[in-house]
Amino acid sequence: MGRPLTRSMALLGAASLLALSATQALAQRLDAPFNDGWKMTTGDIQGASDVAFDDAAWKPVTLPRAFNEDEAFSRDIHEHSTGITWYRKRFVLPADKGPAVGGRAIIDFEGVRQAGDVYVNGVRAGGHENGATAFGVDATKLLKPAPFVNVIAVRVDNDWKYKERATGSGFQWNNNNFNVNYGGVHRAVRLHLTGDLHQTLPLYSSLGTTGVYVWADQFDIKGAAATVHAESQVRNDGARPRTFAYRVTLKDVDGKPAGTFTAPGVTIAPGETRTVSASKRLSDLHFWSWGYGYLYAVTTELVEDGKVVDSALTRTGFRKTEFRNGTIFLNDRAIQVHGYAQRTSNEWPALGTNIPPWISDFSNGLMVESGGNLVRWMHIAPARQDVESADRVGLMQAMPAGDAESDVSGRRWEQRVEAMRDAIVAFRNNPSIIFYEGGNENISEAHMAELKAVRDQFDPRGGRAIGSREMLDSKVAEYGGEMLYINKSAGKPMWAMEYSRDESARKFQDEFTPPFHKDSPSYNRNQNSMVAETVQRWFDYWRERPGGGDRVSSGGVNIIFSDSNTHFRGDNNYRRSGEVDAMRIEKEGFFAHQVMWDGWVDVEKPRSHIVGHWNYAPGVVKDVLVVSSADSVELTLNGKSLGKGVKSDGFLFTFKGVPYAPGTLTAIGRDAKGKEVSRDARVTTGPAVALKLTPRTGPGGWRADAADIALVDVEAVDAEGRRVPTALDLVSFDVAGPAEWRGGIAQGDSKNGGKPTDAAVSASGEPVTKGPAGVDAVTQYAGSNRTDDNYILAKTLPVEGGVNRVALRSTLAAGKVTLVAKAEGLKPATLTLDAVAPSADAPLLPVSLARGPTPSTPAFKIRRDTLKPVKILAGSNVDTAGATVDDDEATHWASDGKLENAWIEYDLGKAQVADEVVLKLIGWRLRSYPLRITMDGQVVYEGEAPKSLGYVTLPLKPVKGQRLRIALTGATADRDGFGKIVEVTGAKAGFDTGAEKVKPGGSLSIIEAELYKRR
Repeated sequence: MGRPLTRSMALLGAASLLALSATQALAQRLDAPFNDGWKMTTGDIQGASDVAFDDAAWKPVTLPRAFNEDEAFSRDIHEHSTGITWYRKRFVLPADKGPAVGGRAIIDFEGVRQAGDVYVNGVRAGGHENGATAFGVDATKLLKPAPFVNVIAVRVDNDWKYKERATGSGFQWNNNNFNVNYGGVHRAVRLHLTGDLHQTLPLYSSLGTTGVYVWADQFDIKGAAATVHAESQVRNDGARPRTFAYRVTLKDVDGKPAGTFTAPGVTIAPGETRTVSASKRLSDLHFWSWGYGYLYAVTTELVEDGKVVDSALTRTGFRKTEFRNGTIFLNDRAIQVHGYAQRTSNEWPALGTNIPPWISDFSNGLMVESGGNLVRWMHIAPARQDVESADRVGLMQAMPAGDAESDVSGRRWEQRVEAMRDAIVAFRNNPSIIFYEGGNENISEAHMAELKAVRDQFDPRGGRAIGSREMLDSKVAEYGGEMLYINKSAGKPMWAMEYSRDESARKFQDEFTPPFHKDSPSYNRNQNSMVAETVQRWFDYWRERPGGGDRVSSGGVNIIFSDSNTHFRGDNNYRRSGEVDAMRIEKEGFFAHQVMWDGWVDVEKPRSHIVGHWNYAPGVVKDVLVVSSADSVELTLNGKSLGKGVKSDGFLFTFKGVPYAPGTLTAIGRDAKGKEVSRDARVTTGPAVALKLTPRTGPGGWRADAADIALVDVEAVDAEGRRVPTALDLVSFDVAGPAEWRGGIAQGDSKNGGKPTDAAVSASGEPVTKGPAGVDAVTQYAGSNRTDDNYILAKTLPVEGGVNRVALRSTLAAGKVTLVAKAEGLKPATLTLDAVAPSADAPLLPVSLARGPTPSTPAFKIRRDTLKPVKILAGSNVDTAGATVDDDEATHWASDGKLENAWIEYDLGKAQVADEVVLKLIGWRLRSYPLRITMDGQVVYEGEAPKSLGYVTLPLKPVKGQRLRIALTGATADRDGFGKIVEVTGAKAGFDTGAEKVKPGGSLSIIEAELYKRR
């Protein structure tokens, strides 16, 4: 028997029952959040799983709740606390569902880190060890009916070196560089109660079940029609045969009927598991797309004798995908990948992963708002909450399952296969998942084939490609791409898995704005120079986009979107490569991407963005940068023209030496005909005189459930209410009412114990090191402030660039919460928020349809045509010269090392004009190649090919001819053209460029050569 039901326990039980009735309660089934009413403590406590254990002193929490959330961004990832955490919850089962009526009870854990053991009424009911995927525990036989007070206890071990009990093997992805260790039950939990005849759940490894699978095929995109299929794995746990019909009902995003279809009745024996299915051609469909998160509510029902005995709800969308000609097609329209490689933790300061779903929508929605169309989650499977959020905001996803870097063997490989199988089964109904990632680095063909077979078994109809980073010459992988470099293909799509690795804190704007941050070292940038780097890095991919010939780049994802507590390289204890900071306040790169990424392939809506502000000290003369997709940009100051900017890297316009004067600085973008197509302005503000507070809460308001978050922006504003972009005022906060302060983040230390932020540099501009890189391969510099707490949880923190953002967590008490912000010399601000009791029937979170459905127009114009040689000659090694045109970046041709033989010639079959040569050269990042290109003997190009992160485009003098020869005119030499790109491996500059294959000197070494005629 359970303990006597005390008053506090009775209230807890009532709260749990209320939560259980808030979600789906059709027929004999109930699927509901199971996050409230838990208690948590740290330490390995004897007897904590026992029903009678006294947990009165434990901390009450609402899940998800990592025990070490306070350390998010305040500590280096390697120093995050680890250990054992216990969670306990008491609840009373409903009297009409689940075990009470002969059915099942499944507790569904979205994730624990690293390993969890689940006890039900003192008996171990199950557990999970991989720390990456969801798992279920069948508690049917251990739970007792009302009024018994059941006790769930969970023990979690988040040791970095945790070993699998049965094998003694660690998990490759439990890596203290990449996979931040927020320990405990760090993702949400649900309770599922069913009748004895029921549809299973998609929890494969733990329960052996696959759940519901919904897909569409035979698409007619223009006609808004497709054939919709649904299938359910059905289990009969009763003692008699059951005969039922399978009925599928669709409702659109507004809740209106969108289709119904039924399969003939089937009979299922006691103890039998069977898959049933139905399909129908439907019209007037809306197709899920980028920025158009159109979702249908698909209800699959088991109908017995006219009565619904089981009902499952799947929220999904329908879209058509194709992967061909080196290009990705979504709903018959080409789309070039541009987005972010984001750590799966997707964490927040002092919260880690403990955030409500609307916060995921806010963060992921900003990716779309910046122009991002895909997020590549890194290393482990994303949280269910983030997957479903990407569905709603219209953000394509690349989904890993479990990995660190490199291929593995034995049990560690088996663990990866199991994790991929679980993730595919769990997420095969989510339309936003477009790619399954088999490895963060190349894996063997046999391993790729094994993962592909898993995809084909469990998601054969989902329209998702499976591949891996690198895999450039794989015959099995369906997509590929490297980490830093540009790849192209005429076959399977190639897109970069991570690019643009430099870091820049939001606070450091330029060399003329306090605190006057110069780039030091080269990858530790200010916002101004970071934008220039951002533009340059994207242009490498955009220049090779679809429409530019047979071989194209399918784009790439920028690492990362929001500053992360994982693998840093600069002078902070967290990574600052984000386009937004850790509180999701936009940096300048966010707006630069809006300009460059406003289109599926070609830019479709011209924009301009002036980088930075216009509040400087008298006498400042500075270069002004404008990011624009216009053909030309004119800058005016107070209506007076300052001339046109110098264009570089496709989108960057530089105005050299602009003297500052207060007023309005305007950038006017014009097309080739001189028509204005875009405009942006910066206005000099007055000094800061007041603070301003602006709240952000979820669609249903701020819920008093001890888990919901209210975000509050604080700004320093001038007399006209405008944010002052140079303000750095220290703001103190006071909170009154039922709320928990979680604060924000800023550069520095709240205890004034930090070191100077700027790293020391020598006269040559190189950083002054205080020793070699540590075991984590993170650079060490004098002046680094790795020990700063970054104001985490402090109630006093500065605005940066005139703004900051703080978080408040609700409690279980509803009521008014008052936040007061004060700063010396500024008028204080007061904000009152209402924490409201959660409603019994919480509505589904809304979808975003902001970008509209997939356009029917072409995504790009064809800019140039490929000229294909009919014969290739070479001064040496002619038998391998064909490798330069074989569309395989794993092969190359190299001459014999003698300068007189360092040439290759392409016979075009007839006289014609070649306007451009595009080359991928061995050692492209560091090797210089002095070249002469001739057409029938006439020089059409001479010079040194630029170093690159992949391909270089060489413009040719337009001379008509048949034989185009590329010759080396001098010895090649190696010198890194891209500064220090520090990686965990400590790799040298030539890594993955093939430089080690051919020595510098007299060899011309070509991986791919492309000849083009411009249209």
